[in-house]
Amino acid sequence: MNKKTIWTIAIVMGFSFLALLYLQLGYIEQMVKMKREQFDESVNKALYQASRNLELNETLRYLEKDVNETERRAYRQDSVGTRSGTPDGSVQKSHQYSVVGKDGTIYSSFELKTIEMKPSSMPKAMILRNDKNSISEATKSMREILKNRYVYQKALLDEVIYSILYTASEKPLKERVNFKMLDQDLKAELMNNGINIPYHFTVSTQDGREVYRCPDYSDRGVAYSYSQVLFRNDPQNMTGVVRIHFPDMNSYIFSSVRFAIPSVVFTFVLLITFIITLVLVFRQKKLTEIKNDFINNMTHELKTPIASISLAAQMLGDESVNKSPSMMQHLGGVINDESKRLRFLVEKVLQMSMFDRQKTVFKKKELDLNEVVEQIANSFTLRVEHTGGKIYTDIGAVDSKIYVDEVHFQNVINNLLDNAVKYRKPDKPIDIYLKTWNEGDKLYLSVRDTGLGIKKENLKKIFDKFYRVHTGNRHDAKGFGLGLAYVKTIVDQHEGEIHVDSDYGKGTTFTITLPVIE
Repeated sequence: MNKKTIWTIAIVMGFSFLALLYLQLGYIEQMVKMKREQFDESVNKALYQASRNLELNETLRYLEKDVNETERRAYRQDSVGTRSGTPDGSVQKSHQYSVVGKDGTIYSSFELKTIEMKPSSMPKAMILRNDKNSISEATKSMREILKNRYVYQKALLDEVIYSILYTASEKPLKERVNFKMLDQDLKAELMNNGINIPYHFTVSTQDGREVYRCPDYSDRGVAYSYSQVLFRNDPQNMTGVVRIHFPDMNSYIFSSVRFAIPSVVFTFVLLITFIITLVLVFRQKKLTEIKNDFINNMTHELKTPIASISLAAQMLGDESVNKSPSMMQHLGGVINDESKRLRFLVEKVLQMSMFDRQKTVFKKKELDLNEVVEQIANSFTLRVEHTGGKIYTDIGAVDSKIYVDEVHFQNVINNLLDNAVKYRKPDKPIDIYLKTWNEGDKLYLSVRDTGLGIKKENLKKIFDKFYRVHTGNRHDAKGFGLGLAYVKTIVDQHEGEIHVDSDYGKGTTFTITLPVIE
């Protein structure tokens, strides 16, 4: 499967996961929004009904109180007389009713008249003839009585309304509100609207003076509260405000979408798993490419000494070749040099393998960094001068004692110098500058060259195993891509740090930081 196909599959699957996650989050957001709107509507409805119940309870109290007082103030005047022009001796009775207010105002006054006839004076035939008239008179009398009762009750209600308007509204809010009953009404109305969670409420006047606070009041959740005006038809300075908030409102709202959270979590886990799998696939593909490149480089590197050794062996076995002492010495030298080269390449691969398995054991001892640098510079001088350049040393460190493995640390400096010579500018001399100095409790060593330099996009990768900077059409710079990885590993395991700065086309500087022995 090529890289383009992998990228296509990855993009399609990644887009699908993201779309699914987006839809789920949008669905949860809509559910939360709907639940919050429903919650707001239910709370406002409960507050309105509780405030109305408060007004009705106040009206009921005044109704019971004022009706009793009004009934005691109502009086009746009765008068009895004989009906004129009736020889039968019938008696007419008159009842006068009046309802008087507290200020002496007469709210209603009506008269009820009844006629009573003596049964002895009423002939039997007359009674029979007047049955229909009697029924009609009785019906009219009942209607009159109901009408009078309506007027009477209306007068009582007028008295109650008058008392509420001019007496109740003048009382302080604290005396008008039964806070215990208000709490019960709030709880009952909230439960009727499907809300059964803890709440806290306060009652205050319109100007913000708090007159009541529930016993278990807390400020948690007060940022999102609801309010309702009490006695909203009274003058504004006589009205009150009840405010309520719910400490567990968010938990209540999100409880309705709790079932959707696992699906979002699992989708997110799948997305992360997919991304990790994708990274591993590309890393594996990259490692495969690096491995193939490493095998090709290693094959080429090993073929050269093997071919030289094989050619020297053939010359030694060829009887036609004159085997003079100088020729024998030359062939022996070739075989020896190429054997060393072959052994060095094999050891470099084995060293990195041992570092991967954490099997390397260092033989650390106290060394002087200045002496090590001068020694390596002297042994490398001929190779640098062969290119037409020169190696310079600046020994400025005063405290130069380090505790390192001598062989591996020398290999670190040799690898840096070897890379400087290997990646120099074509047909141009290379200059190398070695410098040591102290800064604080650290000892510094820099290796600077005037070679090709490294591009910025390659700087972060040069310490990766098997990574080799591309050199264009140049094929004389060979290697496995293990040198700088080996350097980084050695420096890290000696509790040091290595940093690289490079200006492409001008050169590269490697700086090693090591702890000083006190």
